[in-house]
Amino acid sequence: MSPRPPSSLRSAWVAAMPGVFVVLWSSGYVFGKLGLPYAGPATFLTLRFCIVVAVMLPVALIMRADWPRTPTAAGHVVVSGLLVQATYLGSVFAALQFGVPAGLAALIVGIQPLLTAALVGPMLGERVTPRQWLGFVLGLMGVALVVEHKLSFAGAELVGFVFCLVALAAITLGTIYQKKFGGGQDLRSTSVIQFAASAVAMGAVALAFEDLHVEWTVEFAFALGWLCVVLSIGAITLLFLLIRQGAAGKVASLFYLVPPVTALMAWPLFGETLGLVGILGMAVAAVGVALVNR
Repeated sequence: MSPRPPSSLRSAWVAAMPGVFVVLWSSGYVFGKLGLPYAGPATFLTLRFCIVVAVMLPVALIMRADWPRTPTAAGHVVVSGLLVQATYLGSVFAALQFGVPAGLAALIVGIQPLLTAALVGPMLGERVTPRQWLGFVLGLMGVALVVEHKLSFAGAELVGFVFCLVALAAITLGTIYQKKFGGGQDLRSTSVIQFAASAVAMGAVALAFEDLHVEWTVEFAFALGWLCVVLSIGAITLLFLLIRQGAAGKVASLFYLVPPVTALMAWPLFGETLGLVGILGMAVAAVGVALVNR
């Protein structure tokens, strides 16, 4: 057995986990935008989920990961995966496809930390302090400032906004559900189950509504690889580890930092500008998250 890393290194990694998660999760929007022109949203997600299963299943078997011992435990894993993966991501992509601007979608889904804070009391028994409520409100204000230059209803169909609300509900309930029922499960085996279930769900959507055409360009292959390895394996594992370690409301507050960090990444890659108001919004969002997690 290999020796455990020094406690100082473990402590440093635990402290760095929230920041690493925000950067990895934010990169998903950038590489999703890079790959979406070459495949339909459901087809793109189905490929992503299938590749993750193909990678993680041998890993779980070789490392002799523990699998859920009862049908009920396996069912909890499936539900959590369908909420966080298939429903959330599928709804965000569908909203964009129906004309909802990315900034407006980010703002609507950005309500998630506030909604989570409102639900963790009755559902998980977690207490949200007045200081944390202030942080949640400030975080949402910061997100609004970051995306304010992209807020527009032009060209968006009503069904697109419905998909935004579905995405908001899915990521909120998925975070709470994982906190309530996902503790103690082996993340290697649960990843296989969750992504397999999500692949089946997205595959059915792709068969029903898309032509399954994929244009295999270098950009698409790179985006797909990044989303499979860095997002679906790295970021999702970090998210579930953070949920396991901390309060659901505190973890949810990290999503306030995703639009600002995504905007920073999109600046050099896509030439999207970030003015003084956006920079102010980043600072306000950071203060809000700090108040929640202090």
